[in-house]
Amino acid sequence: MNQQALKELLLQFSAGELSLEAALSTLRSLPYEDVGIAKLDHHRELRQGIPEVIYGAGKNFEQLEIIIAGMLRQKKNILATRIDSDKGTQLTKQFPLANYDSVARVLTLESKPVAPLGLGEVLIVSAGTSDLPVAREAAITARMLGNQVRELVDVGVAGLHRLLAAGDILQQAAVIIVVAGMEGALPSVVGGLVAVPVIAVPTSIGYGTAFGGVAALLGMLNSCASGVTVVNIDNGFGAAFAATRINRQTS
Repeated sequence: MNQQALKELLLQFSAGELSLEAALSTLRSLPYEDVGIAKLDHHRELRQGIPEVIYGAGKNFEQLEIIIAGMLRQKKNILATRIDSDKGTQLTKQFPLANYDSVARVLTLESKPVAPLGLGEVLIVSAGTSDLPVAREAAITARMLGNQVRELVDVGVAGLHRLLAAGDILQQAAVIIVVAGMEGALPSVVGGLVAVPVIAVPTSIGYGTAFGGVAALLGMLNSCASGVTVVNIDNGFGAAFAATRINRQTS
């Protein structure tokens, strides 16, 4: 339940259109709902402006099915990350209205239209095709959280002219998420070209001494471009969540 839904509920009760028992029944599960294997935080959207998101890694099909069904009973939009292809196939059969992106490993289901809450455009910039799974996770998450999203792919520093050719696109964004592996140089370049917040996402892409993304992470943390913020390795979701909070406050 979000603030608007709560206001409508209280107005209906105040106007006599809703009984006390019906109002109490609706509010009873507002803080959370215990479904046995999870306690669904229905209150989160009211507190944070964003409903609970399902982290799919480590959960089996039956657990995911119970959690998704419980959220759908409350008419929640579903965003589930790190869903492998087998579980994604099973879940789309169980929930025919769901969409599964096999590149991003993200499952979505819209119970209601996503409200456009972002004040500007969130731009997702990815260095190479190998970084697309993380970039796509960020893009889908940002869209489901109410942002207008644009994706700029394969513009890494090995061919810097590709990024510079997109200068107009960079300047139009309200927030930029930059996804890169290897040495993680791309966020520093982007950070030196724009005046908006830049969120850097290191990926685990790279050869041996990339150390599973640690080299990119350290490079981004040591960026000489002022104002670059860094999230954890492969955390496209976290970058999109942070970008959403910025974009709701930035014109």
